[in-house]
Amino acid sequence: MSKNFFFISLVIILVGACSPNVKKTQVPTVSATVLSNEQLLDSIQYRTFQYFWDGAEPVSGMACERIHIDGVYPDNDKTVVTTGGSGFGIMAILVGIERGFITREAGIERLTQIAGFLEKADRFHGAWPHWLFGETGKVKPFSTKDNGGDIVETAYMVQGLICAKNYMNSSNGQEKALAEKMETLCRGVEWSWYQNKKPALYWHWSPNYKWEMNFAIEGYNECLIAYILGASSTTHPLSPDAYHKCWARSGDINSETTKYGYTLKLKHNYAKEFGGPLFWSHYSYLGLDPRNLKDQYANYWNETRNHVLIDYKYCVENPKGYKGYGTNCWGLTASYSIIGYDAHMPSNDLGVISPTAALSSFPYTPDESMRAARYFYEKLGNKLWGPYGFYDAFSETENWYPTRYLAIDQGPIVVMIENFRTQLFWKLFMGDKDVKNGLTKLGFSF
Repeated sequence: MSKNFFFISLVIILVGACSPNVKKTQVPTVSATVLSNEQLLDSIQYRTFQYFWDGAEPVSGMACERIHIDGVYPDNDKTVVTTGGSGFGIMAILVGIERGFITREAGIERLTQIAGFLEKADRFHGAWPHWLFGETGKVKPFSTKDNGGDIVETAYMVQGLICAKNYMNSSNGQEKALAEKMETLCRGVEWSWYQNKKPALYWHWSPNYKWEMNFAIEGYNECLIAYILGASSTTHPLSPDAYHKCWARSGDINSETTKYGYTLKLKHNYAKEFGGPLFWSHYSYLGLDPRNLKDQYANYWNETRNHVLIDYKYCVENPKGYKGYGTNCWGLTASYSIIGYDAHMPSNDLGVISPTAALSSFPYTPDESMRAARYFYEKLGNKLWGPYGFYDAFSETENWYPTRYLAIDQGPIVVMIENFRTQLFWKLFMGDKDVKNGLTKLGFSF
């Protein structure tokens, strides 16, 4: 077991799960001991991993959509689980095994529980919905017409399943059976159905509303992984035409802009010239390795890294004069906000910093991300550090520190720090023969 995380002194009673019987949680205190970089990373990964371990919905083993330490939930949705966040959570469990936070046997048991739940949960032409009720596996509508399959959330789940499948030990009977079950789950996704008989990929389909959502997935945003996984399918493959004509807009995805000396080659949807919220450079790249990834439209290491550096430079410049922004405190992405939920980015800067933005960027900006990690922990820890790591978002300007978490923000922290440290998920995902075939079909070099 890794010992470094024990250097942090925490006074804490863990939240047992996201069920109505949540124990009272004390605010953790941050140790005065100065941690080494490795100790700090261990501590962040360990505590954030607990969101998906101690904080998991108990019946399904899946990741809760949200955990509010303050106990206030919208629609009393404490047991609602998230498909995409659970895909990230599967990867976090692998980190738990690798880092010795849990035994391999315990991790395999939890992954088996999750796979069993997914087998029985609602699916719509192979795609899971955005939200499910953890106790029953039945869909919870994300919105009125979004009550069926969500191909993007499904892609995040499949990304996690592929990594877990390839992590399994084929000489161990239990693990081999689990890998085969995960393979079957992945092959059940009908990517070609979500083309709606067109050279496109549509985000949603509902048995009640059919294609009425009518949301074709055009780039550039967080959805690149859906096209790559669709092209990788051996059972219901996505047409390469969908990638080039819809995602790449028949070439119109290219629109070169330069900020602070960093160039973006791709048109970031709705984001003006600074690039979009930073999760666009995280979600698809939890498994997809951007370091040598290129196609006719972009060099994806340059695109992702420059995206993060533009966000960092913007926060350092701090044109709106928000308190705290600077070289040690930066990171704009979608998260909780002072009023509801918002997609923070330079063109929509509300003075809210989301720790996941900087921490999930470790592979791209290790020095800048480490400074942010130290600031969050050493300077703001008594306000920001909770039972599942750093809380979702904060504003020093507004003295706003909500004690709330979201699965889709916690998961990338654990996974991308591991990619920075060992490249674990990039190796597991990019080593998959079907993924390699899919990338090649779409014209990528990697």
